[in-house]
Amino acid sequence: MAMGFFGLALFLFLTFDFDQGSPSSTSASASAASSSSSQNVQVTYGTVLKLMHEKTKFRLHSHEVPYGSGSGQQSVTGFPNVDDSNSYWIVRPPPDTSAKQGDTIPDGAIIRLQHMRTRKWLHSHLHASPISGNLEVSCFGGESESDTGDYWRLLIEGSGKTWKQDQRIRLQHIDTGGYLHSHDKKYARIAGGQQEVCGVREKRADNVWLAAEGVYLPITESK
Repeated sequence: MAMGFFGLALFLFLTFDFDQGSPSSTSASASAASSSSSQNVQVTYGTVLKLMHEKTKFRLHSHEVPYGSGSGQQSVTGFPNVDDSNSYWIVRPPPDTSAKQGDTIPDGAIIRLQHMRTRKWLHSHLHASPISGNLEVSCFGGESESDTGDYWRLLIEGSGKTWKQDQRIRLQHIDTGGYLHSHDKKYARIAGGQQEVCGVREKRADNVWLAAEGVYLPITESK
């Protein structure tokens, strides 16, 4: 597992350009810390992580496979295995904000999640999801293409004031009001064995997530 984190950190260091800042060599030390202990590890802007669905333990996942219905955009699913790189997401602030790489993320903040492999944004809208008919969740846009359909409000469960690893959270979509949701309804064909991810407008046990594996960037000290 430690080698997996180190490999991800090296990949980011060599290939990942963040105008919102560039992951530095400190990423490797940050990932090592997260693999040894997740207690009190802060999620900061620029962190690359996997989101684990609390109830089923599947990871939020995407790949270059479009939905066969609804928007036809890149599909988002829940993935059963821990070690798939298509489950990594980069935590970003909205554009035109003062937030920067290494800033902590408070409860109630609006964030974006960028799929690391395809560079598209976690997105939702009023199209119906393929299995349950709830709100479709997709990946859309790219480095220079993002809109409010990519905006999610971070809601921390309990008394936490800033987002930490292994903390129970919900993500509520700004445009539709739907909570990022998954359940044990699984695809049989194009994403066989993977489960549906969608949006629902009610708070349920099935829309709780936790930050799991990843490269957790250190907090930027204010000057």
